[in-house]
Amino acid sequence: MKTLTSTEDLQAFCEAAAQHDYVTVDTEFLRERTYYSKLCLVQLAYPGAGDENAVLVDPLADGLSLEPLYDLFRNETVVKVFHAARQDLEIFWVDAQVFPKPLFDTQVAAMVCGFGEQVGYETLVRKIVKQGLDKTSRFTDWSRRPLSDAQKTYALADVTHLRQIYEYLAAELKRTGRARWVEEELQVLTDPATYDVDPQEAWRRVKTRTNSGKFLAVVRELAAFRETYAKTNNVPRNRVFKDDALVELASTKPKNASDLGNSRLLLREARKGVIAEGILQAVAKGADCPAGSQPQPDRSREKLQVNPALADLLRVLLKAKTEASGVAAKLIAPSSDLDAIAAGQRNVPALKGWRLEVFGADALRLCNGEIALAAKGQDVKVVTL
Repeated sequence: MKTLTSTEDLQAFCEAAAQHDYVTVDTEFLRERTYYSKLCLVQLAYPGAGDENAVLVDPLADGLSLEPLYDLFRNETVVKVFHAARQDLEIFWVDAQVFPKPLFDTQVAAMVCGFGEQVGYETLVRKIVKQGLDKTSRFTDWSRRPLSDAQKTYALADVTHLRQIYEYLAAELKRTGRARWVEEELQVLTDPATYDVDPQEAWRRVKTRTNSGKFLAVVRELAAFRETYAKTNNVPRNRVFKDDALVELASTKPKNASDLGNSRLLLREARKGVIAEGILQAVAKGADCPAGSQPQPDRSREKLQVNPALADLLRVLLKAKTEASGVAAKLIAPSSDLDAIAAGQRNVPALKGWRLEVFGADALRLCNGEIALAAKGQDVKVVTL
């Protein structure tokens, strides 16, 4: 197992990889103690058998630059293959403002090819490669050096088996004509907006029991302060204060340090210094927010006039389409999409792109009374009226 610790060695490997159709990529990182993921290891492999065309790259090695890898990412003649790429891509985007292109995500491809929803790498190795994986090193500390042989073996397997998985799924997509489906799904992964969090929108991730505008205004300011502080100081959000403490603060609206001391849920470190000052300023700002500027929850779903009979028929149609296509139902159309369609809405994901082809077109025909559903044995058939 070869570990690259110099820019020159990485450059040589990437130049060799650039002579092939694809390269498989994976990372190991830590995020428990930081806001941004700490990249600890990069695994790479290009076509071949065994481990001879696979390497580990140590980004923690003194003097090593990842620029040769980023040049490979920019090389659009080589497909970059990941499994469940989102967190990996976030690391590279934050570090170098670069996305691997063209991109192939085997988790997305597997869902399209009938392996179920959010299928794991271990499952694909078992079903496609016909081998098992030793996962005992999965939760080890990847920042510690030297890495053990068990860690290296585990890490390398994440890209060596990925070659066979990619080749199988790529062939299956070509056979079924579904490659475009995967390309559509991957667009969100190479959109910078996917990874850039606006502090003023961070409140939307906080679960609350009240939709009062006055209350949500304080929640918004507290969430914005926490997000900004966490990013600036590279600490996890929960190390600033947790969601339950945020909701408590929005309810009690502390006005001074003494009030903060009465909090049941606020961490001790947050009751003084910069964090305490930020909390008090955020609470005051939120409390003074005029009614016209207070955040409002999305109540569009509450106002839907759903036709329950039509919604049930759409679910039956979706089940039939799922069985026919082999694609997971939640990937095609979650329940919220079905209810929206049954309420007359048309600007929903299930009626766009490849989903329109698989399900949406017939869903619209069903809504318009142009088709009916009929049971034939164990199957549900679409009948044109």
